[in-house]
Amino acid sequence: MPPAAIARVLLDSPLPQLDRLFDYRIPERWREQAVPGVRVLVPLRSAGRQAKGFIVEVADEGGFEGVLSELDEVVSPAPVLDAAVWRVVRRAADRAAGVASDLVRLAVPPRQVRVEKAWLARRAESPAAASAREAERPSAPAITGYAPEALAAVLRPGGDVLDTGPEEGEGRRVALTGIPAPVEIAPGVWVPAALRTLAELAVATLAAGRSALVSVPDYRDLDHLAACLALLVAADDIARIDATQPAGERYRAFLRTLEPRPVIVIGNRSALLAPAPALGLVALWDDGDGLHAEPHAPGIHSRDLALLRQEEAGCSLVLAAHARSTDVQRLVELGWLTAVEPLGRWRRRITPTAQQTATDAGAMRARIPSTAWRAVSDALQHGPVLVQVARPGYAPRLACADCGETARCTACRGPLGVARVGAAASCRWCGALAVAWRCATCQGERWRTVGRGSARTADELGRAFPGARVVVSDGATPLQSAPGGRTLVVATRGAEPVVAGGYRAVLLLDGESMLARESLRVVEDCVRWWCNAAALAAPEAPVLLVGVGGAVATALATGHPERVAAAELADRRLLRFPPAVRVAALAGTPEAVARATTALDDLDGVDVLGPIELDEGRVRAIVRLDYARGAEVATRLKAELVRGATARVPRVPGAPPRRRVPALRVRFDDSEPFDDPGQRPVG
Repeated sequence: MPPAAIARVLLDSPLPQLDRLFDYRIPERWREQAVPGVRVLVPLRSAGRQAKGFIVEVADEGGFEGVLSELDEVVSPAPVLDAAVWRVVRRAADRAAGVASDLVRLAVPPRQVRVEKAWLARRAESPAAASAREAERPSAPAITGYAPEALAAVLRPGGDVLDTGPEEGEGRRVALTGIPAPVEIAPGVWVPAALRTLAELAVATLAAGRSALVSVPDYRDLDHLAACLALLVAADDIARIDATQPAGERYRAFLRTLEPRPVIVIGNRSALLAPAPALGLVALWDDGDGLHAEPHAPGIHSRDLALLRQEEAGCSLVLAAHARSTDVQRLVELGWLTAVEPLGRWRRRITPTAQQTATDAGAMRARIPSTAWRAVSDALQHGPVLVQVARPGYAPRLACADCGETARCTACRGPLGVARVGAAASCRWCGALAVAWRCATCQGERWRTVGRGSARTADELGRAFPGARVVVSDGATPLQSAPGGRTLVVATRGAEPVVAGGYRAVLLLDGESMLARESLRVVEDCVRWWCNAAALAAPEAPVLLVGVGGAVATALATGHPERVAAAELADRRLLRFPPAVRVAALAGTPEAVARATTALDDLDGVDVLGPIELDEGRVRAIVRLDYARGAEVATRLKAELVRGATARVPRVPGAPPRRRVPALRVRFDDSEPFDDPGQRPVG
């Protein structure tokens, strides 16, 4: 059979009107190398320019009846765009009214010629060497960290590996929650137990001859996961794909995922779009973390990529977290995910102290109830204590001493704060010093501090517990681990280090101020932060929550944080807020936003909030839609994006050319429109 003569190419372009496959004729000299997945250069009809792209399909005949242009060049023989990954990319882009090439840039790292040539040479080695490595496949480990009964729904009956792949039936879909204590993976090396469990599930999948993808939100979790895997499998069985890696190292790891041998892929968001032969497991850790939301267009969340990847491969799916998000709670209530929770003694209970007061002098100096002060005092006799606070710095917020309004920067209107003792007040957004400050409301010239940051809390606790070493871990000085002994570790949420054996007590401060933040997800975020900190405590260590009462405190005190997610989801169903419904944020010129919302007028289950003014000449509207309407709404909004991108803009005679700003931007499933930008947490 003669080689196919037509290549269908995806152009590497962010323009929505080019988000389709273009047919090019394959010249004779490129017939052998022009296969699906390779990088190519193709001509554009305007001004003799070239464009980069990927061959997605090859065919004997094309749908275009005219004369086709030829491929200019096959850049590399390496097929870097995997067919399964392309299918997920296409579906994800269509679901978000986005451009597929934006996701391909996330999935395929930039080419490194030297690394690629070495990899191609290695692939040409003898089959015997490849067979020898295949024989070294690890055995399945025992799964630890959670109660064995709790993992019974994950494990295959009669075995100790995941039910994987379409050949053995549809994979299991599991929501794994719980707050177990840290575990020791090597002498003096401690990690969160949940990450150890995910590592063991991945190794069990590899032992069954299948690949695993594990995505975590940040480098701290990634380092813990890598440390666990390094003790269980050979280094060549792990591919770490991380945006912080050097370009050559990241591309080398990506090329490893293209090999036919099963592999464990670990990383952040991009790991979920890595090629992986015989995919058996997709695992996502802490899906509620904001770092799982892709900031670049089209803004796909890691959770959505995991769901699409699992559905495409038919493999097992594990969404694990210490506290369940409302998105996962919705899938559990729909029966799409099976909830796996710790039983009885494995449940961590967090003790609220909202009704208690400080009566001891030491407790009053530390601004904590007397019960918490005594618990910390006792715990320090046996080891380190963790104190979680809401904000970094010394005084996170300043207010006018006369009228009480928040003191704001005269340059950007951001809030003013003090980073450390003796430092000058500065803007927490732009960093400008507050020189010659005046209150915009009353013209007052004096301010006062509001709240306490990590530095001020450390200073107060150091005086309340004399003789204790005080360590601060926040966004500016994050710690992966902390020393033992009589140590107070003051950390902002998400920056808590691990200590050997776990903390002897955990104190959660600023609960009331954390819950006061204006955000749709503030309650579930706070519960997640508190549970993540509680998971670093030793098995019998007390965990105390200061300043929080009500239903949230009751759920935590009884060891059932999932009840908070269920209550939040029920409220959002009544109000039609995500994740009970999907949302799409439309931003642009008033005319473009009006056209886009008008295009949705005839659809049932769709309503529009707004528009509201953003800045000069721009407005924003929020479209709420039922999940069943997602595909149709995305298609119509994509058409409006194409309309805006291809509309002619009259040029003013004599005016210099200027960069064209898109008339309309669309982002699906974004929680930012529901947050107060002045109260977003700074870690």
